[in-house]
Amino acid sequence: MADGTTAQPAKRREIVNAVLDSRRWNDFSFRDDDIVIATWAKSGTTLTQQIVAQLVLGGADDVYGQAVSPWLDFRFVPAADVLAMADAQKHRRLLKTHLPVDALVFDPRAKYVFIGRDVRDVYWSWHHHHSLFTEAAYAIMNPPDRTWQEFPRADPNIRRGYHEFLDRDGWPFIPFWSHVQSWWNIRGLPNVMLLHFNRLQSDLPGAVRDVAAFLRIEATDALVSKVLTHSTIDWMRQASKSFPYLEVVFEGGGANFINKGTNGRWRDVLSPEEVAKADHCAARNLTPDCAHWLKTGER
Repeated sequence: MADGTTAQPAKRREIVNAVLDSRRWNDFSFRDDDIVIATWAKSGTTLTQQIVAQLVLGGADDVYGQAVSPWLDFRFVPAADVLAMADAQKHRRLLKTHLPVDALVFDPRAKYVFIGRDVRDVYWSWHHHHSLFTEAAYAIMNPPDRTWQEFPRADPNIRRGYHEFLDRDGWPFIPFWSHVQSWWNIRGLPNVMLLHFNRLQSDLPGAVRDVAAFLRIEATDALVSKVLTHSTIDWMRQASKSFPYLEVVFEGGGANFINKGTNGRWRDVLSPEEVAKADHCAARNLTPDCAHWLKTGER
């Protein structure tokens, strides 16, 4: 709930890089009750898109969240096309962003769901994601006239990549810590919900009901049952085959893009000192309450 002290955010900068272009939000026309799903990448975005799409569209058998959720800041799709897609939708819209709050046009009419995840789990999922980019994807990310550093190939050594990710703060995507903190800072607004990946793992039915309550959607037992049926890894992996952009961007398409959705895969790879390094980085870059929530999901 609003605490009476959280200021309405204002856009303060633009982010234009190999993947994102925040300027696309500047021309977007919000509608009452738009839904924006916000994350740093690989934090539960696709699952949350699926949950929200299923809730909004009544648990339909043919609804795949990614396919009906315009990602405005995604450079791979022409801005005119993604804006036209959003404008043509007649149902309650769900939108996606990977932007921090200060690079986003924030509208009080919309509802925002931000999903957080422990940085170690984010990196393990990100490494898999990064390793799957096709040559076509690299060509889009690295055009000859780009104004950003070349987007590199994934380091095949996941431990070494983990250290670079921490040392260079989310490299090569966007800064990680300030992104999370920006959303944490506005958690007191009534149109902002913070959801943790651990909640999605430990109690998915409860998480679905929480999201439904925030969105003011009646979560009947029948609807929740349909949402859960259509939100399994196997169901989404099969449904993703009908989403053609995944075939262009990722080796193996949707079958590989939808990975494991699990936590803790780093435990058998990292030393205790390497595990602790993430906590030290969090302590330097996040407020203590934000760091605790990001690691544990506890408020």
